[in-house]
Amino acid sequence: MRAFDEADRRAVTALRVLAVDQVEQARSGHPGLPLGAAPMAYALWSRFLRHDPGDPAWPDRDRFVLSAGHGSALLYALLHLFCYGLPLEELRRFRQWDSRTPGHPEHGLTPGVEVTTGPLGQGFAAAVGMALAERHLAARFNRDGMPLVNHRTWVIASDGDLMEGISHEAASIAGHLRLGRLVVLYDDNHITIEGPTELAFSEDVGKRFAGYAWRVLHVEDGNDLDAIARVLRRASRSEDRPTLVRIRTHIGFGSPKQDNAEVHGSPLGKEGTEATRKTLGWPIEEPFVIPDEIRSHFRALAEPGRRQHKKWLKLLASYRKAYPAEAGEWDRRLRGELPEGWDAALPEFADGASLATRQASGAALNAIAPRVPELLGGSGDLAPSTDTLLVGEASVAPGSFGGRNLHFGVREHAMGGVANGLALHGGLRPFAATFLVFSDYMRPALRLAALMKLPITYVFTHDSIGLGEDGPTHQPIEHLVALRLIPNMVVLRPADARETVEAWRVALERRGGPTALVLSRQKLPVLPAPPTSAVVRGAFVRVEAGGGAPQVVLIATGSEVTLALASREKLEAAGVPTRVVSAPSLELFARQPEAYQQSVLGPRGALRVSIEMGRAQGWHRWVGDGETISLNRFGASAPAADVMRELGYSVESVVARVRQALANR
Repeated sequence: MRAFDEADRRAVTALRVLAVDQVEQARSGHPGLPLGAAPMAYALWSRFLRHDPGDPAWPDRDRFVLSAGHGSALLYALLHLFCYGLPLEELRRFRQWDSRTPGHPEHGLTPGVEVTTGPLGQGFAAAVGMALAERHLAARFNRDGMPLVNHRTWVIASDGDLMEGISHEAASIAGHLRLGRLVVLYDDNHITIEGPTELAFSEDVGKRFAGYAWRVLHVEDGNDLDAIARVLRRASRSEDRPTLVRIRTHIGFGSPKQDNAEVHGSPLGKEGTEATRKTLGWPIEEPFVIPDEIRSHFRALAEPGRRQHKKWLKLLASYRKAYPAEAGEWDRRLRGELPEGWDAALPEFADGASLATRQASGAALNAIAPRVPELLGGSGDLAPSTDTLLVGEASVAPGSFGGRNLHFGVREHAMGGVANGLALHGGLRPFAATFLVFSDYMRPALRLAALMKLPITYVFTHDSIGLGEDGPTHQPIEHLVALRLIPNMVVLRPADARETVEAWRVALERRGGPTALVLSRQKLPVLPAPPTSAVVRGAFVRVEAGGGAPQVVLIATGSEVTLALASREKLEAAGVPTRVVSAPSLELFARQPEAYQQSVLGPRGALRVSIEMGRAQGWHRWVGDGETISLNRFGASAPAADVMRELGYSVESVVARVRQALANR
């Protein structure tokens, strides 16, 4: 490999200046990381990253993750100069309304951005998922002499990324699995927003990662392109374990605020920008001007990637001839389409049977899995309790990646981030499971999944105070409301086994966002089958009022539908015509035409009563001036029946609340 020369050093300076220009134009942003990390990014992109700017979605490209997403101006400069179809005008519109250069990189908006980053540590965890996806797909599709899947995952991470707990969890998983095609470049500049990292960060990061079974390499001068390249060459040959490359850099390099916390997130200002240009030896005063010879230099650097892509396309053509069935499966997965007849073996349940919706979910999952081979996932060490083990499938293990059961350990936050990476990679449909109360540990990753519109299925069991003796620490109260508040998240809380099967259908047929299945620990009676397409519409009439228009409409979710049905019998016996509505998904119901909504909710004069074991926020939209039977306190440790009775979830309590509300009208 040739040594870096003056043309390369000018290219690095161009990246630095172009990043500073973006921040100055916007009068907002983070110039510190781009000025410090530009050499490592250039060395990686110019010599090691396997990519083709002409096709940012090439399936066998290397994945690059800027986990330190606040340094987005550097990524946009790279994408522009490497000719990714990001015009200079978009860089001029950095951080402006409707631009393709937002303050933090957004997947699906900007060509070449693999993952939405900014919340520190999330990109790191997603990269672990991408590296795992590569190894799993390689085990599934590669054949002798035909490595259809053969790429690496590269990350630039900051001190802040490595402080965040999610990175600790994800690094532990990656080291345990020995994901040797994952390389993290650690921008070790010793500065955070508040000042020197020593204010809060004194651990030996290298020893920590060595303890996680990573290979740890060092570069003492972050401006030494040849030293960086030598180390990256060693890292690129790794197969047996992931690699952390600690590169000592200077935040805000070349600026008057070099090595100062002030350069992290504030523009340099006119005088500071001029001084930086002078220190860096950049003679052009006008912003956003890149000489033609530098542009030509970057275009030439992209040629090896284009040749690699063409070579891969020839490999794919040969693969299609030799393995037509596998090639067809490959194509279908990348299109995100489900196999023909994927739902033909969905389980059926006998009338009068009784089982928890988590059990019904496990049965559905195991019926689907043989027909949807891209489906894989696991839980936070809770598979026996969440019923998410794929029976007959191997576990993913160190050096053995072909299985479909993932064991995340007690690492819910990393589980969420890794699932994001699995989904982002393409060719897989991941699921992740834990108790509903522990969805809080995953929330930042859930939010990013929704923002990126990733088709991930979350299986959240033990969904209410109905889990009983484990008590208030494990009994979710506010969690349904919290999940429903996330834009683009669909939450389904089925009332019985049959609704649960339909909930899985909804989850797998969704391609534009994540779905949360919220399931019971306790057994529930199997109810009559819902009408066709009823669950996907979010709510439907479960039982109509007897003897005319309903005077009362009981609207319930999950296990509370059974309670509503029993309460209806009492009310009907007392001469109160009562309808019961099952509402497994308020988000899906909200998307229905108003006429359908009104047909389900009943006459405007009817008393509408919601029944749910959780906070009431969001229910008033549907009940109006009616009643919400909800919880405004934490639960308690006692047998489930006692907890539910004492907290107002008994037939007697519901009927009393309805009668009082009718009397007060």
